[in-house]
Amino acid sequence: MKIDTQRLVDRYAGQMLCAALSLVHSLRPRETTEAESFKPRAIAILMLSEMGSMVLAQPMIGYLKERYPAADLHVVQLGKNQEIVSLLGFAKPEHMHAIDDTSLFKLVSSLYRVIRDLRRAGVDAVIDCELFARISACLAYLSGARRLAGFTSHTQEGLYRGNFINCAVPYNPYRAIKDQFIALARALEKPLIALPRSKQPSLVFANDARFDALQPLALRAGELERAVAQLKEDFPQLGDKPLVLLYPGGGILPIRAWPESYFAVTAKALLDKGCAIGFIGLPVDKPLAQRLVQQINHDAALDLTGYTRNIRELLVLFFHAKLLITNDGGPGHFAALTPINTIMFFGPETPVLYAPLASSLGGEALALVAGVPCSPCLTAYNHRTSSCDGDNVCLKEITPEPVLLYASRMLGLAA
Repeated sequence: MKIDTQRLVDRYAGQMLCAALSLVHSLRPRETTEAESFKPRAIAILMLSEMGSMVLAQPMIGYLKERYPAADLHVVQLGKNQEIVSLLGFAKPEHMHAIDDTSLFKLVSSLYRVIRDLRRAGVDAVIDCELFARISACLAYLSGARRLAGFTSHTQEGLYRGNFINCAVPYNPYRAIKDQFIALARALEKPLIALPRSKQPSLVFANDARFDALQPLALRAGELERAVAQLKEDFPQLGDKPLVLLYPGGGILPIRAWPESYFAVTAKALLDKGCAIGFIGLPVDKPLAQRLVQQINHDAALDLTGYTRNIRELLVLFFHAKLLITNDGGPGHFAALTPINTIMFFGPETPVLYAPLASSLGGEALALVAGVPCSPCLTAYNHRTSSCDGDNVCLKEITPEPVLLYASRMLGLAA
């Protein structure tokens, strides 16, 4: 389904279902079990929409595995987003549950299947990492779990999700999302009492090196060497030039894309400095990449969209490349699992919440934001719909000149 269709379904059908489930919940006896005696056998983590956010969830996963070592972790995602969970090793393959959103019928049938499987698995705690989606709240309640951790808007108007989330954490738009995920995990430990439940010293935990250091991708023997040899065989013009990767696509939110002309100017300047350029992305990004390659008209400017068959192959390519310049999205977060340096553009979204994490292998992660008055405009409170008329000045204000200065420094080249 298109994203606008998903929003309509969530807004209308989701609100009615949340209201119905809230009524059912009000008739059930309340649990009084203290947190100290709560030892979950299985915990389900709901993170449906974003692949990049799974990287930001790694500290939370590390905490859960230490706090509840006997509990099985289940992860519920859209099927198209599951590969990164497999690479990160968050859950066993049999504990990964896929939702199919390609049509309304497939969405409903896959939700039924996931709810059935979670109940059969005896899930007794759910962490709903979605900001204010109703579908995830309903899924959490229908799983049958005793404890449901999720975000609440508390007294703010709109964004109704019912009143059955019993380990609720007030959403904080001023705190990094990785820290807010930790607050959700810690909310499971508290007795089921009144709001707020996020007064634990989560920032102390968030800076704990045991969990905050990302686990990099573990390369197989000879994997990188084979990938580089194949790359040079397919594109002999690369030679030994330092490879810079550019991700110009905007994904499902095109408003997040840095201007195409800026990518072209930046690519040309880096080519003049002796670099090779590769445009990456999904097959849907190929027309954009081909336009850029044609504009640049240089044999070391390559269209690599669709060249890597999966995320693992993309990450292996990141091990070889020296720099990634990217719009806000999954690739910039995946880069933290590799030694590549990253420059990521923000404007409609904010790095306060979604800044890329630094790699434990030494790669630098730099978030660039212009800070225009209307930025950020995509928030949990407006279902990530912007009032912008398509003229994303917040990204146009980030001109190629400073980007080239940062890129040259990261590459060890003269400015």
